[in-house]
Amino acid sequence: MDNEAVIPTTGLSLDEAGALLRVLDDQARLWPLLLDLMARHLPCDACALLRHDGRSADGLLVPLATRGLSPDTLGRRFALDDHPRLRAIAGAAGGPLRFPPGCELPDPYDGLIPDLKQRLHVHDCVGAPLGVDGRPWGMLTLDALNEGRFDGWEEAIAAWARLAADLATAVERRAALTDDGNRGIRGIDEPPAHLESGTVGSSPAMAALLTEIDTVAASDLVVLVLGETGVGKELVARRLHTRSSRKAGPLVHVNCAALPDALVESELFGHVRGAFSGAVSDRRGKFELADGGTLFLDEVGELPLAAQAKMLRALQNGEIQRVGSDRHITVDVRVIAATNRDLAAEVREGRFRADVYHRLSVYPLRVPPLRDRGTDILRLAGLFLERNRARLGLRNLRLSAAAERRMLSYPWPGNVRELEHAIGRGAIRARAARPPDGGVLTLTPADLGLEEAGEGTAAPTPAMPQACRPETPAALPGEDLPLRDAVEELQRRMIQDQLNRHGGNWAKAAGTLGLDRSNLFRLAKRLGLRE
Repeated sequence: MDNEAVIPTTGLSLDEAGALLRVLDDQARLWPLLLDLMARHLPCDACALLRHDGRSADGLLVPLATRGLSPDTLGRRFALDDHPRLRAIAGAAGGPLRFPPGCELPDPYDGLIPDLKQRLHVHDCVGAPLGVDGRPWGMLTLDALNEGRFDGWEEAIAAWARLAADLATAVERRAALTDDGNRGIRGIDEPPAHLESGTVGSSPAMAALLTEIDTVAASDLVVLVLGETGVGKELVARRLHTRSSRKAGPLVHVNCAALPDALVESELFGHVRGAFSGAVSDRRGKFELADGGTLFLDEVGELPLAAQAKMLRALQNGEIQRVGSDRHITVDVRVIAATNRDLAAEVREGRFRADVYHRLSVYPLRVPPLRDRGTDILRLAGLFLERNRARLGLRNLRLSAAAERRMLSYPWPGNVRELEHAIGRGAIRARAARPPDGGVLTLTPADLGLEEAGEGTAAPTPAMPQACRPETPAALPGEDLPLRDAVEELQRRMIQDQLNRHGGNWAKAAGTLGLDRSNLFRLAKRLGLRE
């Protein structure tokens, strides 16, 4: 990068340019610093740096850094087909593209510039496409709240766009040379690791997890992914597979909790014709299907003891035996298992084999619960807000300041899954309750079911499906009981009602109640409904 050529046009001092160069190898610091410096030298109220997701067929843009926009913006993913201004910027030739006042194309950031009293709308907008070695890489956007703010700044904005492109080029070339010591292993269109689908966030807890995932991914060690329901254990398994030497092979997912006990061995190891009633032909099991790739055993703690014993040989020697066959088959499979159970406790209670547990827990990875991820909650919220905005055809969907505060204080027992469902339900409720303001719909704590006591009529907890709630206040049990006892009595009644409704089928009852079957079993045992 030619510092002397860039500095006079951008207004950067030598010290500022040096600061950028010192963090060239740390993108988490580089891009925010670039935007901070740009905001000092240009009259913008908000700016953002976005990068093309080269793996997306629909032209997806991922924010790398933002300044002056709401925190959830970093979690959003902008599809070019949904955002005509961004599409116009991506196709611009010859420098930055400025949108005239009164432009009818909706601005993707309308309502996302926070103010003490309201979320303000954009009135002046400039965007510049960024390329690396002749290929589209991303774009720089600048927004102001007053018309005409960028008059006379065209040359300076173009210079900042060139600087951003130069930095991107330097970053990509250095990454291509240093990644595993081989040039070109990582394509320039591959998003940074921390922006892969579903792993949105930059909290210390998530950063440590992602580093550990990438450390063990290159090996063939068996990995046991631990964490509460809804934290994203499947996404961890996907990342382990895609960053391993087996990424060209299959990733086979088995939900152990959904396997009928009578068919577990057949599903895992296959069967031969005539092995049992209904076995009309030979069938490969999941271990064979995963040969050369990765087998993901989700909710492995649900496997019956008989199946665990047969799986031990597969884990030790890579040998399996189809049901009804005497022949051993050798498979080359990397096993990743996941559970929300305490398997060590299950071993002590005799519900899980100790030898299988030790084979599975060669490299344990614990996924932090959402409540331990700090402001990552708002980034994840942005991901789900953008999805629902597109689904409902809104100009924008955003959170009120009160909703942001409540999200950060709420414990999220259902984790990321609960957050996703809360936003999906909240968007539908809010859309039905009131018209959007200029196409922008703002979600409140009440919309999300996160209203605290004393804030008005408390909305239902998001983790409890609406269909499962009593229809009238008179249906609530134990009005004179302490709160904990009343809640437990309500839980007993709801579980029993669903069991009666489904003829004692625990799996169907769990689905209606919005719980995993294993979690329902534990809750029922604590409530005295199951031994």
